[in-house]
Amino acid sequence: MLARLTAILILCTSSVAIARPAPGSFAPLVETLSPAVVNISTTQKVQGGGGLPFQFDFRGLPEEADPFKEFFEKFQERFGEGQGMAQDVTSLGSGFVIDPNGYIVTNNHVVEKADEIVVNFQDETQYEAKLIGRDAKTDLALIKIDAKDLPYVEFGDSDDLRVGDWVVAIGNPFGLGGSVSAGIVSARSRNINAGPFDDFIQTDAAINRGNSGGPLFDMNGKVVGVNSAIFSPTGGNIGIGFSIPSALAQPVLEQLREYGKAQRGWLGVKIQHVTEELADSLGLDKPHGALVLDVTPDSPAAKAGVKEGDIILEFDGREVKEMRDLPRMVAETKIDARVSLSIWRDENTKTVSVTLGELYEEEEVAEAATPQEPETKQSRSSDWMGAKVAPLTRELRNQLQLEGDTNGVVVIRVEPNTPAFEAKLQPRDVIIEANQQKVTSIAELNQAVAEAKKAGKDYALLRVTRRGEVSFVTIPTKDK
Repeated sequence: MLARLTAILILCTSSVAIARPAPGSFAPLVETLSPAVVNISTTQKVQGGGGLPFQFDFRGLPEEADPFKEFFEKFQERFGEGQGMAQDVTSLGSGFVIDPNGYIVTNNHVVEKADEIVVNFQDETQYEAKLIGRDAKTDLALIKIDAKDLPYVEFGDSDDLRVGDWVVAIGNPFGLGGSVSAGIVSARSRNINAGPFDDFIQTDAAINRGNSGGPLFDMNGKVVGVNSAIFSPTGGNIGIGFSIPSALAQPVLEQLREYGKAQRGWLGVKIQHVTEELADSLGLDKPHGALVLDVTPDSPAAKAGVKEGDIILEFDGREVKEMRDLPRMVAETKIDARVSLSIWRDENTKTVSVTLGELYEEEEVAEAATPQEPETKQSRSSDWMGAKVAPLTRELRNQLQLEGDTNGVVVIRVEPNTPAFEAKLQPRDVIIEANQQKVTSIAELNQAVAEAKKAGKDYALLRVTRRGEVSFVTIPTKDK
């Protein structure tokens, strides 16, 4: 009996010894890392509502109300004035320097509507920042300040994190200034329906309003996550915070730095979750992979021979454990990359090779736009009369589900108070003619408007197809 108890005690002691003990203090780590963590203050100009949020209406009231009518009308006139004027709205967030030459990471939602971005360091130095690029689908943004030799931090590998590992969050909650919290990794690969590529790290390190965009560090002082969201019924911390893993963030940030937007691979399939019942009916040993519902004609998947009813089990050597894994894997892969797909068909495994296209969506171009688009990308999209437009490529035609013989220029985004806005152009519109001449490029659009202007016309005529319906619209020949 004593020997048995001794064996149990030895086993218990051994298992405890494997666990990593809590550090005596986080102070040495924090002192090293804090100088690279910044506060980000943004200002947005918002147009007022144009009057009080209520109106006094005296119609139908008895004559006794007349003495009050003049008073309330003067009240409305006095306090309703100026409500339509532009007002500055400020907000706070966090970020961190990843390059000594001034590149700073934060969340997209921190800077997406900002007219002005100001970066504040802990030594109270302050810089105006410019937006390099942002990506709404991963909630990441890259900004830059004009500075040299800045303190900076480096990314670690979030794939090495284990549930229970210690992590440290540094940020600027509630605008109080630099603040530090510590906790553990509570879960991995969380899907909170924030976007199509959800793969969050969940942590109980305190993350509050204003921590958005700040770093999550491992015990080696490497950034393993970008703090992005919390779950809370009250708006405050209850120990459930979410960080974008570095494995997802790094490739996106590299693309933002190079192109000003995230470029994503495109396979061209519609997929469905594989249930136990579906797996059983298809002779699969367990429910995993992504079931192909539909294959876009002339897409990379179609060219590779992928068919409806196939189950994609592996993408480029990585297991597709569940349906939501596949879009993220494809999106993370470079355009034109040649990858292998392991698919389940007729109760057998088959391997096919596919060359990915580019996922070119109007939302992605709008959300990841950069003030200075690299010249090498001008052939992909350009600004025209207040709209972002692009030549209608074969891939765009497939993604917009247009007829194979449709040609023209597709509208990606329309800015308010511009000629394109006045023409009531909308995203996904395809301009097929200008001045009754077929157009296939931005240059031909410019030429058509120039010719109309030269002829003394205030408007140019455009023929547009929208959701299968064709109509004519007019666009002013002069910028407003």
